[in-house]
Parts: sequence; structure tokens; C-alpha cells
Amino acid sequence: MTALAAIVKEKNLHQLGGIEGVASTLATNIRNGISTTSTSTGAVHDVALRRKDFGSNTYQRPPTKSLTEGFKDITVLILLLCAALSLGLGIKEHGLKEGWYDGGGIFVAVILTISPSAVSNFIQNRHLEKLFKVNSNTIKVNVVRDGKPQQIPIFEIVAGDVVFLNTGDQVPADGLLFDGHKLQVDESSLTWEGVTTTDCIQVKSNRNPFLLFGSKVVAAGEDA
Repeated sequence: MTALAAIVKEKNLHQLGGIEGVASTLATNIRNGISTTSTSTGAVHDVALRRKDFGSNTYQRPPTKSLTEGFKDITVLILLLCAALSLGLGIKEHGLKEGWYDGGGIFVAVILTISPSAVSNFIQNRHLEKLFKVNSNTIKVNVVRDGKPQQIPIFEIVAGDVVFLNTGDQVPADGLLFDGHKLQVDESSLTWEGVTTTDCIQVKSNRNPFLLFGSKVVAAGEDA
């Protein structure tokens, strides 16, 4: 399990002998997919056991960030303290009409500094809320098991499943591309940023075959 996780993280297939080595390790056939029954040799390919050994295709909801996240930064807190002291001293020495300039200016500068991150956190939280409101069992993906194409809920995917991807599909789990050409994926959703040319990654089976969960297929010459 640790070795498989390191493959995607480090983007290094050599330690398991390439895509074929990964398929062998997962006891899957890159054409016929996994077998849902036990074999006479004792090599178990049962879906339930795969889910037990490798975990289910689910993820914990990440903690949401509040709009006041920026105020937890020690530098920001120091600046706010300085602003408060400056504001108090300024008003004491020059009166409210003119004494608030320095302290008020610092307050305004701090607010302007943390506003972008606060807005970004708000947008991210809204996006996460929409994602988790979707009933995941209604999201179907195309896989092949026992040599037969079929549709299953996204959370029922297990390690070793062969998944078909087309333009517009979301990558349902971290994986490797072993067939297909002209496959481009948009990874902007992984960083919560808008789409740019650098977000569209060219994925090839012989070079950079890595697919990340949550990325979107924007161009696929044929099923992958």
C-alpha cells in the first residue's frame, strides 16, 4: 500500500516495474480488469477484500477555513496590536479628528492584505459545500470487470479497477494511463484556481501516465 501511494506522489514507476508491474502487483488485467471471484491458486481478487486491503474510494471532508483565518497569523496580530497602540496614542496626543491617521492606516493596510485570502477561503468553502451535497452514489463511472464493461458508483471503485475516461469526465481516483492518446487533463480544481495553460497536463502512457483524482479530462482521442 505504501509503495503504491509513493508511485503517484513521487511519480516513479520503476520501483514496481512500470505499468505492467503495477498491474501485476494489484493482480489485475489491463484489458479485462479485476476478477470478482477467487481463483484456484488462492490469489483472491474479491472486491470486498481489495476494499479492505487498500481502502475504499472515499475521502474525509477537509476542515473548512473561516473568513478570520488570516487573523491567526502572528505577524498580522502584531500589526494589529501596533495599530491599536498607534491609534490610542494618536488620539490622546492629537485628538480624534487627526490622531487616528497612523493607526487607522495600519488597520486598513492589514485588512487589505488579508482580504484576498479571506475571499479565497470563502469561495473554496462554497465549492466544497456543493461537492459534498452531491449524492456520490448517483455518480457513475465506466469500468471493466471480468472482461465486461459496466457502470458502478464512484465510491465503489477499488484498487486495480480499469476505468474508461472520455472528454468531460472527472478522474475518479488516482491512477495510471495505459491506453489512449491525446489525453489532456485540467488540474486547476486541485489548487482551487482558474484554468490556465499550465493547468492542462498532457498525459501519455509511455511518459507521464499519472492521473490525479479530481482532475478533469479536457481532451481524449480515444477511451483511456
